[in-house]
Amino acid sequence: MAQLRIFSYLPNPRVWKATIAARFCGVDVEVRGAPSKELRDWLWDYDARPLGGQERTSLSSLARTGRVGLTGAKLFKTDAFLEAQPFGNVPAAFGRDGRVGIFESNSIMRTVARLGEATFPLYGRDAYEASRIDSFLDVSLVFARDTQIYLLALSDGTVDAPIHERAKQAFAIYASGLEQALSNQGKSLVGDGITLADICFAAELALFMNEHGRVAQLRERGLNRILHGGIENDYPKVFAHFARLVEHEHFSPDLKPYVAKLLAKAAA
Repeated sequence: MAQLRIFSYLPNPRVWKATIAARFCGVDVEVRGAPSKELRDWLWDYDARPLGGQERTSLSSLARTGRVGLTGAKLFKTDAFLEAQPFGNVPAAFGRDGRVGIFESNSIMRTVARLGEATFPLYGRDAYEASRIDSFLDVSLVFARDTQIYLLALSDGTVDAPIHERAKQAFAIYASGLEQALSNQGKSLVGDGITLADICFAAELALFMNEHGRVAQLRERGLNRILHGGIENDYPKVFAHFARLVEHEHFSPDLKPYVAKLLAKAAA
């Protein structure tokens, strides 16, 4: 039995925060899920699985109305799922017996680091390093919020200039701080080795790169890509660090094909 089970839409770079950490720490993580639109045909539970044709009728009492990302969809969530996951969202992680739920991708990633701390100190070597790592993770939440709003608006065709501007400002603030940190630290954000701060950064930037696949929507509204062709010149240390991480043996199984696909869309 896996030490941690995660249920989510896939592919999802925020889930990869946990799987990347697991490779460093030797933690057994199981991921279950499917593309976002298919999750309306799944049972949302610790034992998440696709529903059979007749089950949608027999389990109709479990139907709940979806919100973020699946707004208005009929989703089948068990009472046990909602007890463990009070906000009812994915990614949703569970301990061994399914009773303890962990939600929010940074917290799920922290769980992996704590389970495997004896193998690799991803969460820092002392209280000060751990707190500095937390600082980067907290800042990432602000960026992630605007990222989610922006990418969802691009996906459903509701993006407008104010949403674009908020995301642009959020990226500039986030990237500027990371650029400064890397100027002082070298090849990692905290200390002299890879930590949760680096993993979170790589996953969030990879997710934001989905903008490359929505150029047509931006053009229709007279907007430009935030990750424009010269962005690497604006934040050279940030993008050099990202490139190093994508090639790293513990990052590349998840991130490398995903990033390559998005960069191909940008080039097109």
